[in-house]
Amino acid sequence: MPAASSIRVLVVDDQLTMRALVRSALQQIGFTDVNEAPDGEEGLKTLVTKGAHLVISDYNMPKMDGLDFLRAIRSHEPTKKTAFIMLTGRSDKELVQRAIQFGVNNYLTKPFTTASLKQKIEAVFGALT
Repeated sequence: MPAASSIRVLVVDDQLTMRALVRSALQQIGFTDVNEAPDGEEGLKTLVTKGAHLVISDYNMPKMDGLDFLRAIRSHEPTKKTAFIMLTGRSDKELVQRAIQFGVNNYLTKPFTTASLKQKIEAVFGALT
């Protein structure tokens, strides 16, 4: 069982308020190492420079949307095994299927609760301590 405090997280969303909500939920779960980016381009730069074990990303973003961001992560050797959870307001079947095709580890729709976020993370990493 991994400790939440040992997992580095990158939250990527173009809305500052949503990044703050996700950060708050992560802190309640026990995560302490959380970085943020406003879009996929910045997220990719942050991931390459600072690294992360888990990316939580929105789909609808300027510059590089969540699917393009996921595809870029999966095609880059140093980041291809990074866990990726799509957190978005869209739940249409086509988007979910495309995310699965590109290698998403889990999918969560907004609005979310801290408990639902923890459940999705634990489905990827196992029970957190």
